[in-house]
Amino acid sequence: MENYSTSSYKLDVDLSFTAFPVQDLDTFLNSETLELMSSSTQWNKEIASWIRFIQINEQLICPGIVRNASQLSLGLELTNDQKILDLNYAWLGQSKSTDVLSFPIIDETSFGISNESIELGDIVISVPTAIRQAKQNNVDLLVELRWLASHGLLHLLGWDHSDEESLNNMLLIQEQLIDLRGIL
Repeated sequence: MENYSTSSYKLDVDLSFTAFPVQDLDTFLNSETLELMSSSTQWNKEIASWIRFIQINEQLICPGIVRNASQLSLGLELTNDQKILDLNYAWLGQSKSTDVLSFPIIDETSFGISNESIELGDIVISVPTAIRQAKQNNVDLLVELRWLASHGLLHLLGWDHSDEESLNNMLLIQEQLIDLRGIL
């Protein structure tokens, strides 16, 4: 299997990253989790490998403009329950907290052929919710954060889970994405 993070094809991902203030947590974080929550470096590598995996797998949903792109841009914010509740209410009319929100902006009808970076949108993850879910699911917080980010990324690329079959397909791809680096 190709190593999607080091293949000869260069995918340039411009990631706007907002770290979580880890000093606000009352839970122990190992060094790898701390790095993931406070620096964009690991996220950039991870997301680039996920997108590259999707780009080269023709059977996977991926807008043509993204499949052929060499430069992509997106945002990732790690936040708290209150902010994600506020966003959920403001944008989706849901007055509840959630684990991850995605704000896709791709509309292929508005793009021509371009050499410029393609903006995908934004992913927002609630870290306190991720911590609770990691405990409930008996998984490491690293896995849960990647799980939520991969879910958000798939939404940015047009994936949806309006029925059980599409949800199961999405969850299967999330597992494949997370396992690209042997995490699972």
